[in-house]
Amino acid sequence: MAKLPALSARKVIRALRKAGFEVVAQRGSHVRLNGERGGRVRVVIVPNHADIAPGTLVSILRQAGLTREELDDLL
Repeated sequence: MAKLPALSARKVIRALRKAGFEVVAQRGSHVRLNGERGGRVRVVIVPNHADIAPGTLVSILRQAGLTREELDDLL
């Protein structure tokens, strides 16, 4: 399995918006997005940091219902 790219919150949020998610709130340094994938409404929390840790990125993908390949296509 390929290593995840180093991404900023701005790039992750842009990719999620392309996937149909919408920014609905921000509290402190965390941005909340809502979207629908696979017939389910999903809530994704993205820390607004310059570099998102690989484990955090995996968690964001899981919350969003996206695969690594889908993320690559959205970037």
